Amino acid sequence: MHKLILLFHTPQDVTDFEHRWSHEFVPLAERMPGIRRVAVVRIYGGPTGGGSLHLIHEFYFDDARALRRALASPQGQEAGRRLMDIAGHHVTLCFAEHMEEDRDDGGASP
Repeated sequence: MHKLILLFHTPQDVTDFEHRWSHEFVPLAERMPGIRRVAVVRIYGGPTGGGSLHLIHEFYFDDARALRRALASPQGQEAGRRLMDIAGHHVTLCFAEHMEEDRDDGGASP
């Protein structure tokens, strides 16, 4: 699988960002063709403090070609324009190949 990763750094106005992201961007972005899975991660801290990340939004696709088609689609283009309007100065976009494997705990007790 391949994915589009959006890394949102903490905005000045978190409440306004959350509202606009969830009501303006998400409905558009989730209409992109070929999406197989969506994940949202809210950052609440780390070993050395909170860090600068606020949110990670991931869109999974079968392959890199499907990801590119989604971004080039009318839905992807509109979502991209809205994203830049909402968070252009505090978002980083990444493309990644995604591999995942479930692991057995080996009988270890919780």
